[in-house]
Amino acid sequence: MADIREYKCTYSNSVGVSAEVTEGLGLEFPDAYMHSDTMQTLAKAIKAHDNSDFVLLPFCRTVEAEAMGAILNYGDANTGPRAKDPICSNMDEVLALPDIDFSKWRIHEVLDACSEMKSEGETVCLEVTGPFTMLNALMEPRLVFKAYRKDREKMKLVFDKFAGQLLRYIEEGKKAGVDVFIFSDSAGALDILGPKFLTNAVEDFYDPFMRKVADIMDESCIFLLCPKFTYALVDTGHAELKEYQLEPGIDFLKAMLDMRGKAKIGGQVCIKNVGVKLANGKFREIVMK
Repeated sequence: MADIREYKCTYSNSVGVSAEVTEGLGLEFPDAYMHSDTMQTLAKAIKAHDNSDFVLLPFCRTVEAEAMGAILNYGDANTGPRAKDPICSNMDEVLALPDIDFSKWRIHEVLDACSEMKSEGETVCLEVTGPFTMLNALMEPRLVFKAYRKDREKMKLVFDKFAGQLLRYIEEGKKAGVDVFIFSDSAGALDILGPKFLTNAVEDFYDPFMRKVADIMDESCIFLLCPKFTYALVDTGHAELKEYQLEPGIDFLKAMLDMRGKAKIGGQVCIKNVGVKLANGKFREIVMK
């Protein structure tokens, strides 16, 4: 079994959705999380508060699961939407869930907000959520681990289903003008899964998924993988890092934008660490082996 390094999240300079951002905006919650125009207002308010150079959508990690039927607690002015009551008790029920319809519901509003803000000249980042976080919004977490332990082949089918939905979401985001796709899966990190399950997940989901993601990226967009999964891919031997020398001290966001069309996938820094610089100017691309 590979010795996978742990990446400690260090960003603390982005408040995200909070009372200090939402106060005075004239928005009603949770309704503000549902519509393109209010999403745009909130995204721009967070950008201004953080003094960042990009807008980020959505404000939660539930959009994809909700579009497949998950029941949510839509939150308030202090916290965004989160999972509520599970709707599935086993993987067969997950496999029976409908495909995402990107023409309606909140996921459509997210894409519309991306398109509108791009047309206004904003640098648009879209966060895409991984399979374990999606599953945690659909069923009890303990049942997810039990299912993976009991029937890995069935879980692979679920991973394939989710990968198909997420790749379509990325394609739709690309059409909407997204500059940087951010991928995270907080429920699938090393400290949650442990090295054995994470190694399996790399083989069953992350490796094939990232190869397909790389095929979608071009001069218009780039993919940023959570550094936790950069370590997982590299340390299990599924990927390597290719180095590019840029200007020392370059802002990481600018580096990401400049590398579009040259690199497909980055993963050395979390973009939510607003304003982080590459002191040595070295940008590292994740290249699948």
